Amino acid sequence: MGRSFNRPTLEPNHATLSNAQKPNVVSVSQLTQAIKYNLNNNFPSVWVGGEISGMTRPSSGHIYLTLKDQHASLNGIIWRSDAENLKFELANGLEVVCRGGVDVYPQRGTYQLIIRQIQPKGIGALELAFRQLHAKLSAEGLFDEIHKKPLPRFPKHIAVVTSPTGAAIRDFLQVLTRRWSNIRVTIVPVKVQGPGAAQEIAAAVAMCNRIATPLDAIVVTRGGGSVEDLWSFNEEIVVRAIHASTIPVVSGVGHEIDVTLSDLVADVRALTPSEAAERLVPNYQDVAAMLDSAYQQMNQSMLGRIRNARFQLESLASRPVITQPLERIRQSAIELDTLESSMNRAVRQGISRYDQELKEMAARINSVNPLAVLARGYSLTSSAEGRLLVDCESVRPGDKISTRLASGSIISTVEQTNPEKK
Repeated sequence: MGRSFNRPTLEPNHATLSNAQKPNVVSVSQLTQAIKYNLNNNFPSVWVGGEISGMTRPSSGHIYLTLKDQHASLNGIIWRSDAENLKFELANGLEVVCRGGVDVYPQRGTYQLIIRQIQPKGIGALELAFRQLHAKLSAEGLFDEIHKKPLPRFPKHIAVVTSPTGAAIRDFLQVLTRRWSNIRVTIVPVKVQGPGAAQEIAAAVAMCNRIATPLDAIVVTRGGGSVEDLWSFNEEIVVRAIHASTIPVVSGVGHEIDVTLSDLVADVRALTPSEAAERLVPNYQDVAAMLDSAYQQMNQSMLGRIRNARFQLESLASRPVITQPLERIRQSAIELDTLESSMNRAVRQGISRYDQELKEMAARINSVNPLAVLARGYSLTSSAEGRLLVDCESVRPGDKISTRLASGSIISTVEQTNPEKK
């Protein structure tokens, strides 16, 4: 297909017709080759619009499809070399406009369109590719704010993934060093457009996450250009590399109006390479002014505290405890003597009161003491076993009894008992 053939001769053989009165018969191959020749020459390049249907993409990498409208259909094929350069995904039902040449497939006797260029109908191919990939990655959550990592306040070491000869790196470094000179910059050179650029950018971002010297941030940047020039930063491999980075990534691609998928997935988006530098580091003059203001505030605060401390010290120094320290001791000694006299007087009064109460209590106890009763002439008599006798029937003549007097006791023997008559 795409080969040239000598134009077949299909004119009738007049000698044969006159002699044998028979038609000049051609083979299927000859007729097919003649049709192929005419189609190749009459339709070497034609634009055809239609809807894709029956699309297949076998392991060979070629794409087979059918273009159709309301009244007809046309087989089409995109060779693998052209299919690999497609920026958007083909799908059944998609309205497209194709450019290619019409050819014949001799084995089947069918004609087909060899598609060399294809674009969506009503929208650019890159725009559709952008929308398709954006929808796919957005559904996976790659652009969600939850994945955004904060930039360090004062980065010490950054890597810049860009072309080392472009205007972007010059603008970036000029703004960066003017704002904050105390920073180490490692430039990772890559292609920023054309074939292989996306692979180099993705590999550079991955390498920055593996280097031994720790990085505080990665900057992916390039200057402005057309949509085609910036397309490397819309490639899926670059977007996924930035999302996978554990180091915060700043994207500064193109001008203010340019938006790439790298901008959307990065932790911080800058409108230009210069703004990327501004977003990455603070302005030295602003920091110096802030430190000066903080110094002034601290100085005023310390002076105020010193004044308050001096006032408190002077107030304490004027108190009598400082000016006349012995006077306080003398007053305390007088108070101690007074307290001692009061305490001794209270102790004597307490002892006197307790002594009187003790005597009264002893008198009451003595009044009920059995011994005191005995002193008035009474006695207690108990048996030999020590049992108190309350009647004479508890003993018999001959029993030993003991009589307790107010002073001492008497042991006697019972000779006779005289019970009372009832």
